[in-house]
Amino acid sequence: MADACGEEGEGRLQNVLVMRHGDRIDHLQHVWLTHAERPWDPPLAEEGLIRAWNTGKRLRAAGFPIHRIIVSPFLRCLQTAGEVIRALCCDVDDRERLLTLETSQDAILDHFRVKVSIEYGLCEMLNSRAIGNRAPKDKKWFPNVSELEALLPAGTLDHSAVRVYKEMPQWEEPVVDARNRYVTVIHALADKYPNENLLLVSHGEAVGSAITSLKQDTVVFEVEYCACCHLQRKIVSNPSESTFKLLTESGQTGVAYFHTTFP
Repeated sequence: MADACGEEGEGRLQNVLVMRHGDRIDHLQHVWLTHAERPWDPPLAEEGLIRAWNTGKRLRAAGFPIHRIIVSPFLRCLQTAGEVIRALCCDVDDRERLLTLETSQDAILDHFRVKVSIEYGLCEMLNSRAIGNRAPKDKKWFPNVSELEALLPAGTLDHSAVRVYKEMPQWEEPVVDARNRYVTVIHALADKYPNENLLLVSHGEAVGSAITSLKQDTVVFEVEYCACCHLQRKIVSNPSESTFKLLTESGQTGVAYFHTTFP
């Protein structure tokens, strides 16, 4: 492999990382729910911000550059993406210097290294299994999308990006439909940007769905915070005809799965 989406043989390689958000505050500080104005959309805890920052630092050493980051509209995903972006765009040439930065507070950014956009199709499963009884009664999940975009690091937003899903899925979508949605959106985004390596910041079910779509008879039983799976394909001509392979083994990058059938 020459570089990111560079030439290898007669085709070029495209890498797609599907990542779960960082540690959410309501799972660490249960009292948060007692005064939350938007209980369905918890932010990251401080631990989650630090984990996302450190994950971004590790991704700089992934062996290929990330050209584009596409994010679920939920706050915990936007904050995770923000910390990863700051790590990827941190303007330091010395990796050792980057490793000494414990948070993104003092990071100086080169905003042109990545492009960022929000994708409704990467959102959490919109059902009571994932969200419980916290859904907004008026089903207004978020503020205006411009307010969500303002949460991302300045200068990184791709204003020309067109979303695959123009609006949020319907409430109480069946689990199987949500899993199919994740797979459809992942492939649609990869086909939309075939010359770029992508990082998709989403939810645990998205990571699991990406894996099981490529590994038949597989059960994903653990997706840690900021865990990700790595998909790769060689593109020769028509991107939609190129098949992804899963490069992530169980136990790597915070993801664990097992096969339900054996040779």
